[in-house]
Amino acid sequence: MTHYYQIGGSLDYDAPTYIERPADRDLYAALLAGELCYVFNSRQMGKSSLMVRSWYRLQAEGHRCAVVDVTNIGSDHITPEQWYRGMIGTLAMQFNLPTRDIRKWWEEHSHLSLTQILSQFIELLLVQCPEQRLFIFVDEVDSLLNLPFSVDDFFALIRFCYNRRAVEPDYKRLTFAIFGVAAPADLIADKQRTPFNIGRAIVLSGFSLDEAMPLAAGLEIQTPNTQGILQEVLRWTGGQPFLTQKVCQLLVTSSQLAVNEPLKIPSGMEKFWVDSVVRSHIIDHWESQDEPEHLRTIRDRLLYDERRTGRLLGIYQRWLEGQTIVTDDSRDHIELLLSGLMIQQTGQLRGKNRIYKSVFNLAWVQKQLNALRPYSEAFDAWVTSQQVDDSRLLRGRALQDAQAWARGKSLSDLDYRFLALGQEQEQADIQRSLDLEKAEAAKRTTRLQRILLGITSGALAIVSVLGIAAFWQYQRAIASEQTARLNEIQALISSAEGQFASHHELEALIDAIKAKRRLQELEQAPTELAVAADRALNQIVYWMSERNRLSGHEGHVLGVTYSPDGELIATASGDQTVKLWAKDGQLLHTFAGNATTFGVAFHPRLPLLAATNLDGSLQIWELESKTLVQTIQPRYGPGSFASMFLIPAPKFVGCRLNWWPLAGEAGGETRHQR
Repeated sequence: MTHYYQIGGSLDYDAPTYIERPADRDLYAALLAGELCYVFNSRQMGKSSLMVRSWYRLQAEGHRCAVVDVTNIGSDHITPEQWYRGMIGTLAMQFNLPTRDIRKWWEEHSHLSLTQILSQFIELLLVQCPEQRLFIFVDEVDSLLNLPFSVDDFFALIRFCYNRRAVEPDYKRLTFAIFGVAAPADLIADKQRTPFNIGRAIVLSGFSLDEAMPLAAGLEIQTPNTQGILQEVLRWTGGQPFLTQKVCQLLVTSSQLAVNEPLKIPSGMEKFWVDSVVRSHIIDHWESQDEPEHLRTIRDRLLYDERRTGRLLGIYQRWLEGQTIVTDDSRDHIELLLSGLMIQQTGQLRGKNRIYKSVFNLAWVQKQLNALRPYSEAFDAWVTSQQVDDSRLLRGRALQDAQAWARGKSLSDLDYRFLALGQEQEQADIQRSLDLEKAEAAKRTTRLQRILLGITSGALAIVSVLGIAAFWQYQRAIASEQTARLNEIQALISSAEGQFASHHELEALIDAIKAKRRLQELEQAPTELAVAADRALNQIVYWMSERNRLSGHEGHVLGVTYSPDGELIATASGDQTVKLWAKDGQLLHTFAGNATTFGVAFHPRLPLLAATNLDGSLQIWELESKTLVQTIQPRYGPGSFASMFLIPAPKFVGCRLNWWPLAGEAGGETRHQR
């Protein structure tokens, strides 16, 4: 059966090698239930074959179906009007509506926006097909993301049709299914609009051994252990549909002898035979043997966007080295899943199969990273030294060039550490030089003062020369200090960008704010540096996502602080309460106040919490027992609450509070004495 297997392309609905998976049953049941479904996965995982199979099954039951392959409508140099006309024409043809009438109908509605025209056409479909279920399959949806215009309105319309069911029962007869290499967040790019947050994800996984058994029928190999051969195939492919069919096909063709007789595989040699075929026909010289293209598709997906490539390869490299990669739904992790190289299992990223791991191995990853990094030689030497050889860190112009190259890219954590340590080392060198300059200037000033004490009036000219020299040295010291400040600001900006790319958003925000404040301290800041700081800060503020929200106060929150160990949070509010929270947002306790509470602070060593109130009083609670230790009235009466934590307070329960600064206020020191 040389032509039993089909490598690439959509399988016919009755193809003998079509493997039914749980996704078939899930998609069919969800569509009949009227759910909007999307099947998003990497290429060549069987999405289109699943769509064809579902389309045929629904058609056979008397439902009306249309399949829209958006790549056939066009993508290069197409206008929005051409695209929407193509979409309507495709739907009209597949639902058997007269195309001549549709052209006339379009002209009658041309005064509307393109999205409104498509919306009106969908209503027309519902009218023209009464009492029937309509299913619209949209395939290759990722090609829409590369159109020269926004398609946000198109996906917003799909969401509108889904939500319209609540008020118009006819829309319950309309169901969409979307297929492609994308993520739901990609469908509506405008972050100011409601995201595409509806529908049911259909999980499309690889073949299991039981599911793949129909493929054994095509293996014309004389062996009593055909199942064992198929099991060895799956060990290499992980059930990936394209690779599984390809390896089976290679086994068949490689088993044909000159006399066209089936190959006899001795018992116990199944693994050796499958391994040799996979290595010689797929892994060895894989770029030239990758026909039809599959491995090159994964490679190109990883290397397409140079700004993100370093980050993707860095994450994958960590997994190859044995590190655990916990999934966090970040863009980097989504890209690795969509590339097909990795899968998600039990909350972790893992390699999909042995073939990918053998082709895209550590040597390949290192080669690609070296081609990316302009500082690869120094970086590799630093890594080889177990990251302790500071002489390999970049300095001067080399560091500036590397930082300029890294700006705007998403690199590995190790890259950012290498660049950050280089910046720290250079700052330390500059500071040492600056300290040396200042020490030398101080020595010269001292010598000058001694000379001034012993000179006569006739040596004033000499003094003037020495004064000028001292002034010049002073100016050099000021210039060096200015350079050090500018380098520090640049380092903070680079660190903020790196932290943000690594999804350490809070740390990135802190570094960006520090850079902005350092700039404000300068009398005159370089425009380019100011623009870079603003850009970094704006990007972080705009894109950083909320991780948690503490809700429970009935009034405005006027004060918030962390405990010294970072495990607790205390908030003060205008509702006259102080609340104690766990760091994950769980409310632990509510302390009742006696007035509007505006300041709160933890003791740095003892389990005590203090809050100052609008009436000037100070309340202190014991955290373990959650009891009020003492209420302290203001020494200078109501109205002195602003300085309440900054003045000596009377003894309470054997303790004396010398002063206790407000949460977040700098420059204070808290002292308790038993």
